[in-house]
Amino acid sequence: MELIAVNGLRKVYGTRGASVIALQDIHFAIEKEQFVAIVGPSGCGKSTLLKILIGLIPASQGEARLSGIAIAGPRRDIGVVFQSPVLFPWRTVLDNVLLPVDVQRLGRDKLMARAMNLLSLVSLHGFEKRYPRELSGGMQQRVAIVRALVHDPTILFMDEPFGALDAMTREQMNMQLQHIWLERKETILFITHSIPEAVFLADRVLVMTPRPGHIVDDVVIDLARPRNLDVMTTSDFGRHVKRIRDHFKTVGDLSA
Repeated sequence: MELIAVNGLRKVYGTRGASVIALQDIHFAIEKEQFVAIVGPSGCGKSTLLKILIGLIPASQGEARLSGIAIAGPRRDIGVVFQSPVLFPWRTVLDNVLLPVDVQRLGRDKLMARAMNLLSLVSLHGFEKRYPRELSGGMQQRVAIVRALVHDPTILFMDEPFGALDAMTREQMNMQLQHIWLERKETILFITHSIPEAVFLADRVLVMTPRPGHIVDDVVIDLARPRNLDVMTTSDFGRHVKRIRDHFKTVGDLSA
């Protein structure tokens, strides 16, 4: 079942009398429970595409639909995780997680058990009363992921969520995110600059060109799950990475 359908999407920005085409003729669909990653060079329009899909900015042409309904503004039935966890320093871990519940007035009593289960799932049981300043960067990002999932969103959008983390913590977060996805089968759209990260995590990788961004390849990742980090040394993993990287030989390496 198609959860997201994007058809003929185009985005043009007007700047000082000139226009810049950020996205051109974007088409793709995402099925329920799929994990889809998007990779592309800086400035190709990945974040612009995400902003359209979460309803922050309108498309100039074409349409995007979520659950069959045209996306025309912000929606409450989605979750979003950005590169920075953006936690409120005066709220505890649990209170940060329950922020969407409070804002949407969903009732803490109804969702407290879900919040606690999600915190346990990301190995944060016992940290409920801690404050962000008492957590590492990776732990803060885990709180942000739980916050995005606590109200049971239709889809989770992630915009380079691990880009600011060191390499070892990033690998740990990749394992954690895979664990969450295997346990809960959330639908995820994940934006990253890292080709190996995309191949490790995703069922499909959408490859975007330099600006004006359009999708030049849709790579099905046929690696068995669950995946451990050793899979990155296999020939099958390398084959997928090479196919994606070959699209960017003239614009630099995206393997960081």
